[in-house]
Amino acid sequence: MIDDAVLLNDWHPVATVESLRARQVLGVRLLEEDIVLWQAGDQVLAWQDLCIHRGTRLSLGKVEDGTLACPYHGWTYDARGRCVHIPAHPDQVPPAKARVKPYHTRVQYGLIWVCLGEPSQDVPPFPEWDDPSFRKILCGPYPVRASGPRIVENFLDIAHFPFVHEGILGDKAHPEISDYRAEVTPEGVVAQGVQVYQPDPYGTGQGDTVSYTYKALRPLTAYLLKESAGPRFSILLTITPHAATESTAWMWMTMNYGHDIPEEELRSWQDTIFSQDRPILESQRPELLPLDLQAELHLRSDRLAIAYRTWLNQLGLSFGTA
Repeated sequence: MIDDAVLLNDWHPVATVESLRARQVLGVRLLEEDIVLWQAGDQVLAWQDLCIHRGTRLSLGKVEDGTLACPYHGWTYDARGRCVHIPAHPDQVPPAKARVKPYHTRVQYGLIWVCLGEPSQDVPPFPEWDDPSFRKILCGPYPVRASGPRIVENFLDIAHFPFVHEGILGDKAHPEISDYRAEVTPEGVVAQGVQVYQPDPYGTGQGDTVSYTYKALRPLTAYLLKESAGPRFSILLTITPHAATESTAWMWMTMNYGHDIPEEELRSWQDTIFSQDRPILESQRPELLPLDLQAELHLRSDRLAIAYRTWLNQLGLSFGTA
């Protein structure tokens, strides 16, 4: 497990609720720690993926009558993490030290969130989640060989739209980015009125300049809202940090229009956009995001990235950064 108090005490998505229901037991990796997920009744549990007996992965085991059985010698653990049965010695009371290491879990937005330390705050907010007028589509998971902060900064960067996402989110003939403000606040980083020209932002076939609100809610969770009096579109991006340069991105996309558009068509649109970002992210050097503002060059259009890096520095984040 890595030693970064900021991330250890934060919530991170590790799997969908549906994937756990389908398989009953899942092995996942978070901050270089192997974790087993399983469900005892309605309770979702996350433990260190390790049987105390001979170090076997419990994620290879089976759920039986509300307990999790190790595949090696059948040691069986109850929902409290205690070994309650040793098949080789059925009459022996398991020793008190025969326990697994548990972690905190939350189920929110259809995802299973895990905190390896002591949660310092709640799962990141998502304003549109409880609004029935918004359609909600989960995109991903997107595995990428890049650090979590690099992925978040790419999400916050609008100046790459005309080049990486030409014809979809931007146009090389209109690459200009108007000035805007980005602020570090007690809730994270906020920038409003971030504008870019897009070839068809409202599905009318007409190009127009659109405006976004961006927020970095946590070091590895960010949010955008397309500012509009009518059609509204938002994305919540959240990252599973497996290792320093190994991550998985999840994106909840919401919209209060286009309810007749097939879900797979919308998901395919987001898949295409991330597939364009992935080679850029995996090519960036240094792989870890530099927090020293003198390490790379910055322009006015980088105000949001500058604020994000400044905020991470203030938090004391070390994982995924240089």
